[in-house]
Order: sequence, then C-alpha cells, then structure tokens
Amino acid sequence: MKTVIDLFSGCGGLSKGFEQAGFKTVFANDINPTCANTFKKNIDIEENCFFTGDINDIIRNYSKYSSLFKGVDVICGGPPCQGFSMANRQRIIDDPRNVLYKSFLKILHKAKPKIFIMENVRGMYKKIDEILDDFNRMLGSSYNISCELINAKDYGVPQNRERLFIIGNNIERDSNYIFKQVLKKKRNSYTLKEAISDLPPLGVNTNKNNTAIENEIVGFYKTEHKYSIDNYYKFINGNRVMNYIYNHKNRYNNERDAEIFVRLPQGGNSLHSSISDIMPYKSRNHIFKDKYFKLKYDDICKTITAHMKFDCNMYIHPTQPRGLSPREAARVQTFPDDFIFTGPQNSWYMQIGNAVPVKLASIIGNEVIKCL
Repeated sequence: MKTVIDLFSGCGGLSKGFEQAGFKTVFANDINPTCANTFKKNIDIEENCFFTGDINDIIRNYSKYSSLFKGVDVICGGPPCQGFSMANRQRIIDDPRNVLYKSFLKILHKAKPKIFIMENVRGMYKKIDEILDDFNRMLGSSYNISCELINAKDYGVPQNRERLFIIGNNIERDSNYIFKQVLKKKRNSYTLKEAISDLPPLGVNTNKNNTAIENEIVGFYKTEHKYSIDNYYKFINGNRVMNYIYNHKNRYNNERDAEIFVRLPQGGNSLHSSISDIMPYKSRNHIFKDKYFKLKYDDICKTITAHMKFDCNMYIHPTQPRGLSPREAARVQTFPDDFIFTGPQNSWYMQIGNAVPVKLASIIGNEVIKCL
C-alpha cells in the first residue's frame, strides 16, 4: 500500500481523499488539538503516529520521527503563508510570517519523499516563480516540479473554490503530466440543492450561548436519518448505507438577522431593497455588501471558509431562515456523511472551512498513485 504523510493536516480532508484513492496515512501533524481529535476519529492512523503540536518541534527532534518518514511515498500539506502579497518585496521564504512555509520545505529536504504536494490559497500564485525557486534551492535538481491553479467546482464539488497546487517528484516522472490527467477528470458541478436539500429542515435558533440544546428546530449532534440515495449521495458516500446524520445543528441568530434571512431572496445581499430598513451597516454598504448573502439552490455555493465559525450571514440557507449548518457545509466540501467533527460547535465550521474538498483530494490522489 502506498503511504502518505499529512502536515498541517487540519481535520483531515486531504487525508480522507487520499485514503479513498488507496493511500495509508502513516503520520500526520497539526497544532490544533480539536483538529487532531477529529482527524484521529475519521482517518485510519495509529494513535502514536499523529503529532499534535508545532511542526518545528518535529524538525528539532527529527531523529525521533525519522523512521516514520523513511521511505514515505507522498508528503502533502498546506502551510499557512501570511506574507505573500505583491506589495511585500521581501522573499516569501525570508518573511518571518512564513516560518511554517520554510518548515514545510525543511521537512521535504530531510524526508525526501517520492512525491510532495503543497496546497495553498490562490493568492500565492502571484509569487509562483519565487516559490518554485525556493523549492528548487531547498531540494536541488532531483525533483521535477509543476504547479496548477485548480477550482474545485470543475470536479463536481458544489462551490467556487480555487486553490494553488504544487507537485514535485524525484522518481523521474513529469509532474505536469499528473496535472494533465487531473484536468481530464473535469465534470459539471452539482448544485447546492443537489448537495443539501435531503437534510432535515431546521428552524431559527433563539438559544443564545447554549449549544448543548438539541431538538428538531435546533438540530442534533447525532440523529437517525433516512437518506435519499441520489447521485450526490453516491458521489460523496459511494455505495455505503448511512443511518445517522452528524453535526447538523443550527447556530443562534438574533431577531433582526432572522428577519433579514426571511426577507432576502435567493442571491440577494446586504444592498437588497427588501432589508434596507433594517440593514445594520447602511453607512458602510460599500464595505459590507456581502455581510449578508442568501445562497441560490440552483447554483453552486460560494467558497466555504473558516469565517463561518463567527457567523453564517454570508451563507444563508436558500429556503430556511438560518445559515448553513456544519453538516451542510461539510456536504459542500464533499465530506462523507459519516465523517464526524469533534470539539465545540463553532470549531466544526473552522475545521470544515480550512479543509481541502475530499473528492478533489481523491481525484488528485488517484492520479498520484498511478504515477507511483
């Protein structure tokens, strides 16, 4: 079985996709204990093969972990990079805000995997020449390296989510060929309605500061559910039969927001005339035009982000007066329905928003495993 190491793993979207493609995750790391708990609950990995903490501790004590890295097929990760603005004249690798980017390169230099994959925000493409130079200087000429901007919506994922992927290998393959094969897998996206409409309806949650409450209005952490075995269900779950739904709970909203949710038409935002009399940010409309946005059932979703942990006002359900639930956001991110998110309720959104869409990861994983 081919092996993968997932650094900056988050809750495990990339690992789950690679698992579906036939990989075994032999080591993973994230600094967030909640993400670590979710990862270990859902990914087939030995307990002592997940390091919860600073990746630089792995580098400082590499001899302790070297046996886990030895002979690994793939190392992947998405190191946070705050200092990549075109206005910033300092090299990315020298910017102190990008210490984790440098750490990722150091791990690659030490471990020398057959293939590496880095995923990051679209904005990093502005400095791609510099980034590729960093990889070549750190790894030497033995790696064939290529990059591609990939939008998840082109692979069935029902959201607009464009990210930069960099792939390198030292096994005398053309990394660009992997991307060419991935691009051949393009297909029409599912709509938001296809992705979430079979989930139980929820009402307005008026219970402030009490996420422990569960009922048919607020929702449940776990409850029995009879699924519609449609195309989207099969897309994210395969032929497995699910009997429960997890993490499908609504968050608190005040009366004003609930009223805004009712009034806005699908596709309407903060500037819509239907809410002009109660819009709380009218003096700053030019800044907050998307402070509220009602999603459209017959379209794809906007990019699911970790900001949803603060509020879901930009992700208003098309037909129900509330924001998307964590399970609905997970559906948009193509997590299978038995992927369970742990920790506080708002952290579920953070974990989901930071993840690589599982089905996109699976498509990339399938092409990488063929290359191996």
